[in-house]
Amino acid sequence: VKRALFFWIALLSTTAGQTADVLLGFDLDASDKQRELESRLASDISADDLHEWIEALAAKPHHVDSEHGKHNAAYIASLFKQWGYATRLATYEVLIPVPKVRVVEMLEPEFFRATLEERIIESDSSTAMRDQVLPPYNAFSPDGDVTGNLVYVNYGTREDYETLDRYGVDVTGNIVIARYGKVWRGIKPKLAAEHGAIGALIYSDPIDDGYVRGSVYPDGPYKNDSAIQRGAVMDLPLHAGDVLTPGWAATKGARRLDRDEATAIATIPVLPISYADAEPLLKHLSGPMVPSDWRGALPISYHLGPGPAQVRLHVEFDWQTVTARNVIARRKGSVFPDEWVIRGNHHDAWNHGARDPVSGLVTMLAEARAIARLDEPIARTIIYAAWDAEEPGLMGSTEWVEEHARELSRKAVAYLNTDGMGRGFVSVGASHTLERFFNQLLSDVKDPQTKLSIGERRRARIRINGNEKAVSELTNRRDLRVAALGSGSDYTAFLHHLGIASANLSFGGEAESGSYHTLYDTHEHFHRFIDPGNAYGTVLAELAGRATLRLANARIVPFDFSGLLDNVKKFVAEIEESAETQRKETTRINALIDAGSYTAALDQTKSLRAPQRHDPVPHFNFSPIHNAIAKIERSIAVLDPADLINLNARQLKKINRLLYTSERLFLRDQGLPRRSWYRHQLYAPGFYTGYGVKTLPMIREAIEERRFSDVPDAVVAVSGVLNTLADRIDELHRTAQ
Repeated sequence: VKRALFFWIALLSTTAGQTADVLLGFDLDASDKQRELESRLASDISADDLHEWIEALAAKPHHVDSEHGKHNAAYIASLFKQWGYATRLATYEVLIPVPKVRVVEMLEPEFFRATLEERIIESDSSTAMRDQVLPPYNAFSPDGDVTGNLVYVNYGTREDYETLDRYGVDVTGNIVIARYGKVWRGIKPKLAAEHGAIGALIYSDPIDDGYVRGSVYPDGPYKNDSAIQRGAVMDLPLHAGDVLTPGWAATKGARRLDRDEATAIATIPVLPISYADAEPLLKHLSGPMVPSDWRGALPISYHLGPGPAQVRLHVEFDWQTVTARNVIARRKGSVFPDEWVIRGNHHDAWNHGARDPVSGLVTMLAEARAIARLDEPIARTIIYAAWDAEEPGLMGSTEWVEEHARELSRKAVAYLNTDGMGRGFVSVGASHTLERFFNQLLSDVKDPQTKLSIGERRRARIRINGNEKAVSELTNRRDLRVAALGSGSDYTAFLHHLGIASANLSFGGEAESGSYHTLYDTHEHFHRFIDPGNAYGTVLAELAGRATLRLANARIVPFDFSGLLDNVKKFVAEIEESAETQRKETTRINALIDAGSYTAALDQTKSLRAPQRHDPVPHFNFSPIHNAIAKIERSIAVLDPADLINLNARQLKKINRLLYTSERLFLRDQGLPRRSWYRHQLYAPGFYTGYGVKTLPMIREAIEERRFSDVPDAVVAVSGVLNTLADRIDELHRTAQ
């Protein structure tokens, strides 16, 4: 019998050493051939090519529908055609606001007008292209002209507003100023509006990515006092993509909402400013002193307000419908042409975008060319996509997914994403069906500095910096955990809307910077401070290229349910522990309030007051989920690797389809509460965190937001999708007989 140890080995608690030579989804002979192909791919990736492409693509600002944006799309398409890919542009008509008026003025106690500009750096000629640069703004702020007292709200999180309440500070009718960080920028005006604010300013405090961290640009990589982070503030946790076509493609002639019907547009005006412009505003706040962990690094005393600083915020936009241009390039599979491996990176930027997105984009180009130059048949169809309009709201990828939803649901095996990158340690966020797959890859790719595998270097960092549990897992668990995916890049529609197994790959940890979404994200900044010599760019191209080629060539789709199940158990344990902690803390605080302890202990000369009393946290019945987990364990236990020997063509086709569509089982047609576009029940971007992931979101957010009556239905929903997975594993077993 031919030796065939497929991915199900991973399901049977086999040790890593026993499968080190066999790739998931391949037999031993095919593993050897695949590794030889991947070695050839890696040797064909050139740092000089990455450098050349970064210089070309980031030569000028290239936001959506700009002249250089159009040029880049045509240039990328020409490269794919040159390499033999069937290539076309997929275009969509999307709403993009561009600022006409931007005014921030302090009217009281003295007059000050914010410059709202980033200064030119003589040593970086790219920063002098004023006529082509988008000014600093937050896309999908509404038009507005508001005046009010200023209130400092720290990072503007839910917890920060709870703290403000304890200080007796009300933002109703006022303008808030928040610093970037902790949560995605779009959450800051969302929460401000929910608490009654009429406008919002966002700035980057130097304690976070300015002179406290190191030298500022051009002397170092961090934010100088004029740098301003642009970015969208649409309500991304409601849906991604064009705000006027939520759930359907923004093709020419498509039905569109009126702008006042678009729920994803922010409800109060918002504008980003530099810390040079923020300082005089914050300096003229009085009221309570801020808590110690709210203090930034500006040379002022930080107060909460409100006022006496009275601020006027005036923004008006040209609400344009523009064309987004995706570059779609295909290489048809020779064995499974109707099974698609999709690889993407966006090409649009707020300005020059050398790091975000070009540093990731060029790695995709390098691997695509290397795969083409292998001149070998590829089993599955590979689709490369250079997405447009990612920065305003993940639009290019989302509209393409929505247009081709039915076909993608039938054919898409996996989606692999990159975006801006740095250097240092590998980061993998992925569907947990792919955890075993990526752990094998991490062992096969070398770190350019240490020459260790990138997986071993990651393990070394955990040994040094990890908590006790993480360090213990290095010994007791075969695989490094991959991170759950929230949002923030082009995997969002694939994973959360269509249930296509997805991954996001990057490197970071040794290239901190303040250039993100500023005028200073230039090739000069990138080559000096982020990835000199493109050492980690070549490694990312190798990692993503190996992943793409391996997924495309595996005879059996290399998904693993044991790693997925282990992570689901972890998610459930976290929720149970968090609920117990919340229960005990609520009981403790209520008891202190009832006993008058806060009244007796708090300093009567200060404004801090007792926290609010909350309803007790009930005990929740998670047994349906535990029963579903036990069912999956039983189903996994009956799988036999011998069943995968000598499959006929019909069995092979059906088993692969059952595997790659297994991620779809985690979808519910009705979606998540308050946001039906997000349908995945294991992962979602947090309703009040934005990019940050919430695992088992229906349950977790109901408990965190004290919507306790919603928890039983959420448990039923999650246990339901887990039970369908157990049924799918049983069907795999029957099909293989």
